[in-house]
Amino acid sequence: MGVKKRVLIAGAGIGGLTAALACLDKGLDVEVFEQTAQLGEVGAGVQISPTGLRVLFALGLKEQIESVWVLPQGREMLVWNTGYRASTPTLTSYLVERYGFANIYIHRADLHDILVKAVRSKKPDAIHLNARVRGFEQSERSATVILEDGRTFSGDALIGADGLHSRVRRQMFGETPAKFTGCISWRGIVPMDCLPEKDRLRGTQNWMAPNGHFVCYPIRRGQLINIVGHIERNDWQVESWIEKGSLAEISADFAGWHEQIQTLIRNIDTPYKWALFLRPPMKEWSVGRVTLLGDACHPTLPYLGFGANMAIEDGYVLARCLQQHGDQVQAALKRYAELRIPRTTEIVEASGANQHRLHHPDLADPEKASKYIDTESARQLDLRDWLYSYDATSVAV
Repeated sequence: MGVKKRVLIAGAGIGGLTAALACLDKGLDVEVFEQTAQLGEVGAGVQISPTGLRVLFALGLKEQIESVWVLPQGREMLVWNTGYRASTPTLTSYLVERYGFANIYIHRADLHDILVKAVRSKKPDAIHLNARVRGFEQSERSATVILEDGRTFSGDALIGADGLHSRVRRQMFGETPAKFTGCISWRGIVPMDCLPEKDRLRGTQNWMAPNGHFVCYPIRRGQLINIVGHIERNDWQVESWIEKGSLAEISADFAGWHEQIQTLIRNIDTPYKWALFLRPPMKEWSVGRVTLLGDACHPTLPYLGFGANMAIEDGYVLARCLQQHGDQVQAALKRYAELRIPRTTEIVEASGANQHRLHHPDLADPEKASKYIDTESARQLDLRDWLYSYDATSVAV
């Protein structure tokens, strides 16, 4: 028996943990370095597409996921002020029949906790806390992580899954240019039982306006509603998921919107806001024994709801490449990047273009607005087909 390849992973987010679990599942060794003192995810929901769910089930997480998910009962598009609605036939049965898996809603913290427990069940000491990666060194034979406290760890490969402000990426490629989109996003959680019965959701609602849109859907077995509100304004440009806002500010941003939106906003405990920046897709991810994953290499605007799914796909394809290419680690990382860059580039570009579809001038006029969302609703399945038909578990590596 040869010595297991040792994979170093910077970052214990959803992408990094999926990669760690997939590597362990493929017989590789892993060390995960997380800068925080305590594991956890921000309080927000996430949609897992058929492509992401296929990976999670392949990793043996079906029972755990099903215990906390919500299977949506449809998708609605609504006009921001009149409440006119159009339904899109994206019922679970249709998606399962077409793609083999559903599109589900889950609390990020629940998914993160499932991944942490799964990694630790395979290797109890795999995740190192208070371990902020300062940089790395590499040679023909190894990659070495250098932590802020001076500790070093060596392995066969290093994966930079350290997010939007990745230090691994910065050392590899320098600073990444970013352009402010002119939009900010609000997020928050609302307890379902705070709402009148008529406003309790069983699926997704996407409220569309000429200068913004507001998405809400149930999570955690239907106990909570996740809300994400996007609005065009350029007076605040802080790119952070943990920046707290105020109820007064979010209320002002969505003044004049439908009463159902106002009810949701009034019941948010703590609203958070972040400015949205667009970055050009990267043409290279890998240098020698070091590569990138998730937001570190393909940060995307949240206009397709696919960021977490891309990271989950990345993690599984990466593990498959490392397993398939044996001792040829550099070849494995190169192949991984070759496979993933075209798909993630297309998704990043489509997400950016989606802003103009979601914020359309016709939505300012009630008559034009109803016709516009009827048309958009009918297009939804075709727009999603190229996203949902991908299979990270079988693509040739």
